Amino acid sequence: QVQVAESGGGLVQAGESLRLSCAVSGSIFSFRSKGWYRQAPGKQRELVAAILHDGNTQYADSLKGRFTISRDNAGNTVYLQMNSLKPEDTAVYICAATVWGGGDYWGQGTQVIVSS
Repeated sequence: QVQVAESGGGLVQAGESLRLSCAVSGSIFSFRSKGWYRQAPGKQRELVAAILHDGNTQYADSLKGRFTISRDNAGNTVYLQMNSLKPEDTAVYICAATVWGGGDYWGQGTQVIVSS
């Protein structure tokens, strides 16, 4: 029904930037929100940022100012711009689309590795 596909991960050095993309396609055209989560080895999955249907954004407090979430005009692709990356940002970054009334569609994730 819905496909969520992330891209843009990779290996970077501390202080560099990276932009992730999340393409959402399928039979559902409107979502309550779309967001980025991350999961580091041995840690729980955490919310990084989300963009709501009305365009408002939410961020993890610890990432405000370094990470920016945005979307294209059609709203089908969501981006995560990550600046001043740190080794502790190393994780699998996963995109999710939340439908109205609850329920999420998840992507497979894209690996981000930040070397010191």
